[in-house]
Amino acid sequence: MRDKLFRLYNGTDTSARVFRYCLLTFDIGTILFFVISSLVTHTAWFYVADYSIAGILTIDFLARLWISRRKGRYLLQLVVFADLVVIVTLLLPAFLENFAFLRVLRVLRLLRSYHVLMELRRSFSFFKRNEEIIQSTINLTVFIFFVTALVYVMQVRINPQIESYIDALYFTVTTLTTTGFGDTTLEGSSGRLLAVIIMVFGVVSFLRLVQTIFRPQKVDKVCDQCGLKRHDPDAVHCKHCGVIINIETEGDWH
Repeated sequence: MRDKLFRLYNGTDTSARVFRYCLLTFDIGTILFFVISSLVTHTAWFYVADYSIAGILTIDFLARLWISRRKGRYLLQLVVFADLVVIVTLLLPAFLENFAFLRVLRVLRLLRSYHVLMELRRSFSFFKRNEEIIQSTINLTVFIFFVTALVYVMQVRINPQIESYIDALYFTVTTLTTTGFGDTTLEGSSGRLLAVIIMVFGVVSFLRLVQTIFRPQKVDKVCDQCGLKRHDPDAVHCKHCGVIINIETEGDWH
């Protein structure tokens, strides 16, 4: 049984690929559900869905742990911690409702899964050409949602201006983009401290993430002289050693 599971998670045959695409589809569906559920009033069906998703994620977590050759190292991975946070918020919605938006951390599984990335590169040329931009966009989205969650959790009960995730998202985006309309502010000493942290560290991180999306994409080309692995798409010479490099292009660069 363990060998069969290992082949499903790590194999290269058709059944393994279909299995991983099913997991990918499930991940995307749950992320969309998490985002939508954080913006609407919860009914009984939402809690049923929460427990159902928690059950599937728990089975997936235990299966990955079982087939892992180095269980201690596996448990120390960031994506595993993110999965555990998601499972806990699903199983204890009444006690951790304010932290429900942290479920978006499930997207880290998509970002860090080697096999998922390998399948996407192999099956979709669009993803292969734009992998850096796609991953940078997802990183930026997760960062904004995470900061929004912190603002909401720390302010929802003490700040009449922060009554929903939309209010927290509005404050987060206006702060990170340095727009600063001033119509929404954080209250209390903890709120002011959080605002300082967002303005000092958050703005810098936000700008760097945005830069990775809009900066010219690099291409993989190892320089025979100095070994530099990545170059600008239209580079003629290696910027480290100056040797001529031959980068294959389709003639679209100007």
